Amino acid sequence: MNLKRNVSNSIYILFCVVGVIICLSPLFSIFWTLVSKGLSGLSWSVLTTPTASTGSNGGLSNAIYGSLILTGLSLLIATPIGILGATWLVEFGQGTKLAKYIRLFNDSLLSIPSIIVGLFVYSIIVIPFGHYSAYAGAVALAIIALPIIMRASEDALSLVPMQLRESASALGAPRWKVTIFIVYRAARSGLVTSVILAMARITGETAPLLFTVLNSQFPSLSLSKPMANLPVTIYEYALSPYDDWNQLAWGGALLITIFVLASSMISRSLLRKKEGH
Repeated sequence: MNLKRNVSNSIYILFCVVGVIICLSPLFSIFWTLVSKGLSGLSWSVLTTPTASTGSNGGLSNAIYGSLILTGLSLLIATPIGILGATWLVEFGQGTKLAKYIRLFNDSLLSIPSIIVGLFVYSIIVIPFGHYSAYAGAVALAIIALPIIMRASEDALSLVPMQLRESASALGAPRWKVTIFIVYRAARSGLVTSVILAMARITGETAPLLFTVLNSQFPSLSLSKPMANLPVTIYEYALSPYDDWNQLAWGGALLITIFVLASSMISRSLLRKKEGH
């Protein structure tokens, strides 16, 4: 009886291991391809030299700076709105019909394809102003980041024990002080994690940037003009017939992958710290 049970248990574990290997094999295959083809394209000059015409030993510095500016600006827009929205859902609007509708709308926004967001921003900003701009790109990325920050922040705030709020209120603290100085402080690692998750999500977005900020071959810090950025540069260089541009595209893809993996590891580390593991 024990032998039959051990054999069936071993077979089940074997199927589970095979399932894990099948699930992870595409991820490892993609990562190995990125490392094998992108590592040789990364060098100090790639990080410090702007894009140039083929055969001119250009790099990706202006695209990297542009992506950092777009990501930072979009998070500046989305973070306060997302955290304040989550605060209202948890602290003030809990149990109301409006809160249910807002959660439904937020969940729907989470699943909207990014290209639709790009088209929307194109119609409300690019067409009226008559040109592509970093402002439009930041707004598009902010719309994508907003539901992620709001949902993750709501989860983080919901985990704060109610006793903390009641204790502070019993001492005479008004509700807004309890929220800012007690609830936010207790949930700060979760709130930071929500921002990191959103940053990792929008870093590699290409479709919305094609309709909003487009791209530029020249270094530019003007937010009212098209700006170089890594996703669109990778897209254009990968489709080009030139080997040096293809190599830069692989290097840029590896850079984004490393950034996203590092962001995910940091967010998971913060979550473990919050949970006390």
